[in-house]
Amino acid sequence: MKRFNFSLQLLLGLVVGIALGFVAKIWDVAWLADTLTQVGKIFVNLLKLAVPPLVFTAVLVSVANLRNVNGAARLASKTLGWFLATAAIAVAIGIVLGLVINPGQGVTLDLSGAKKIDTEGAGTWLDFLTGIIPTNIFTAFTEVNVLQIVFLGIVLGAAALALGSKAEPFLSLSRSVLELVQKALWWVIRLAPIGTAGLIGKAVSTYGWELLAPLAKFSVGVYVGCFIVLLAVYPTLLAVFGKVNPIQFFRNAWPAIELAFVSRSSVGTLPLTQRVTIERNGVDRDYASFAVPFGATTKMDGCASIYPALAAIFVAQVYGIHLGIGEYLLIAFVSVIGSAATAGLTGAIVMLTLTLSTLGLPLEGVGLLIAIDPILDMIRTATNVAGQLVVPVLVARGENRLDETVFNAAPQPLDDDAPARPAVGSPEPATA
Repeated sequence: MKRFNFSLQLLLGLVVGIALGFVAKIWDVAWLADTLTQVGKIFVNLLKLAVPPLVFTAVLVSVANLRNVNGAARLASKTLGWFLATAAIAVAIGIVLGLVINPGQGVTLDLSGAKKIDTEGAGTWLDFLTGIIPTNIFTAFTEVNVLQIVFLGIVLGAAALALGSKAEPFLSLSRSVLELVQKALWWVIRLAPIGTAGLIGKAVSTYGWELLAPLAKFSVGVYVGCFIVLLAVYPTLLAVFGKVNPIQFFRNAWPAIELAFVSRSSVGTLPLTQRVTIERNGVDRDYASFAVPFGATTKMDGCASIYPALAAIFVAQVYGIHLGIGEYLLIAFVSVIGSAATAGLTGAIVMLTLTLSTLGLPLEGVGLLIAIDPILDMIRTATNVAGQLVVPVLVARGENRLDETVFNAAPQPLDDDAPARPAVGSPEPATA
């Protein structure tokens, strides 16, 4: 396999998975379908296993590393500003697409047969806000509540920042844990071609066209919306505000975007996203160590902007509920402000229930879409990660923290076993 670069390996896994999925479905090969399901499940479980320690240490260290960055407050505010601005553009595209294609008109589905899902603790803004603060530290990790883990990482990182040199032993341990987790997760990422075959094969053998057909306009709308953001919005921002070549950016960023597509996990892609940001896009290491983990847990243009906008319009049309200008503005507000609800994990159920409940739409609508969610989640996550790569380039370019020589160079291979030069900051204490 070392004869092929990583991107080609992923593509090979994708093709093999689609072929095996069709074989399992057309000829009803139960054992093959079950094998594909188990292979995909094992790969996703390995990614999820690394989520709690990776998110906690990455966020903690990234906050503490702000002491090494001149103008840290300005960089943080600019990063957040670009997150909000691009999210607003993405949700506007989702709403316009929904109004143009009317994804729910003419759809006849058995509403009573909508899949029941557990939306407890995810249905209202109060549930969302109160759920951020953990009542038990250990429960946040054992239940993999990413929002609570992010909260703990920010609080402890800020405390370490305030303590200065007294917190250095704790920060040194956190950096070591982060490097260990990144190393282990890189081994998992190397298994992505096999995991891809399982995940795609399972999707093809399980869902097929009979489930996609009634939701064709909605599914096409999600993909078209994401492609508009990927191929029009991001390149325009890079060319106009970043003054960089969008084609070169996508050449550099392609391995992370491709892995995001097949893994459906922004957090699982985090080590590769970080490497691409620093080693290929030439973003300053100290700034990238803050921006990339921050983006992996909060920057979700696909899952939190395009998808919930289209989904809300779809559900309203299926249930015959009229949406006015006020409701569309509310969709935009929820999507821009509530994007952290997706928290970098596979799927966008929390964000969707948050949007539907805010608009007063039936939560049963989530059950109508859950069957095809894995197929839609691939392009959503790819869009998420692309946005997480675009914003650091835009901010770094404006702050003279972008190495254009690195950015414009031929993309370096990312096939070596170790996560080279992980951006975990300097081990030496620095003056605040």
